[in-house]
Amino acid sequence: MAEPIILTDATLEAMLRENPAALILVSNGDGVRGDFTIAFKKAADENPNVVFARLDPTANPQAAARFDVGSKPVLVGWACGEEVVRRSKPWGTDVPLAMDMLRAAVDQIPTATQESSGEQRVADHAIVDNSKPFVVTDATFEQEVLNYDLPVLVDFWAEWCGPCRMVAPILEKLAAEYAGKVRIAKVDVDANPGLSQAFRVMSIPTIMLIKQRTIVFSQPGALPEPTLRELIDKLIALEIPPQTAQQPSAN
Repeated sequence: MAEPIILTDATLEAMLRENPAALILVSNGDGVRGDFTIAFKKAADENPNVVFARLDPTANPQAAARFDVGSKPVLVGWACGEEVVRRSKPWGTDVPLAMDMLRAAVDQIPTATQESSGEQRVADHAIVDNSKPFVVTDATFEQEVLNYDLPVLVDFWAEWCGPCRMVAPILEKLAAEYAGKVRIAKVDVDANPGLSQAFRVMSIPTIMLIKQRTIVFSQPGALPEPTLRELIDKLIALEIPPQTAQQPSAN
């Protein structure tokens, strides 16, 4: 079993500089949930290309200041030279969501390959894995939801929302089950206020279904698994006449 590395004031900056992606638990050990510890170790085993680390802010004040943390546990996702996700007092369900955000950040950086004939650079874009919920933002919603080939279920959520945490594992299960038929997308309303305003999201979680740029369903509340499954089945079977299609916009 892979064990997270232990970071210190002396090793932190080098680790951040030398690795494209890292998931760091900043904590002195107090207040860390058991379900988080299990999920963190499981993710470390399953993602060898990501650095998993622990940092004691009490013993490493410079590193604590670097991440602007206090005494409460904080999960920090770092990718491509910047912080891309932060969760205070993290739950186990925060780990896969943080991993999705790390992957999304890394995938936006093209990998350069050189052709022997002319030193031409070619973007090598990663294949998107739709067997897991996909994180979208204000900037990517148009491309990854409205213009996406598959119908999309969008979950508007926030880390402080208890009912959102109840829905999260159900959506992870359904994403794996309906991979290739439906994309399940997640929008953090705190990080993406533009989308919340554009779609008048007043309560979370809010579940929205979109097909062919048409919003066919939108409802707040922690819907149970049978209801979500029924909605997805109907979304897949739904046929939308071109003349009735709406044109939602994230702008």
